Amino acid sequence: MTYVIALPCVDLKDKACIEECPVDCIYEGDRMLYIQADECVDCGACEPVCPTEAIFYEDDLPAEFAEYKQANVDFFKTLGSPGGAAKTGPTSNDPDWIRALPPQEH
Repeated sequence: MTYVIALPCVDLKDKACIEECPVDCIYEGDRMLYIQADECVDCGACEPVCPTEAIFYEDDLPAEFAEYKQANVDFFKTLGSPGGAAKTGPTSNDPDWIRALPPQEH
């Protein structure tokens, strides 16, 4: 199990979660942030600092955000598990359907 970032993050990318993550497993796409499940230690530090409440424990992911579990998986299909978001930097690995979402207003 891991944490999943969902729709409230799209086009916001507050990054408070990145600053809080002790293992540097939150990666930046063009439109949202993603958690690398193999690198996440399930500490939960990211969840309470998210200002839009976009981060959910996988088992607590609301039904309306269910597809975001797969978005997080798809983001890492080509990127793999690089071993740290800071050294990787922002990427353009957003899944096509995330890229196609209408602009989100916050």
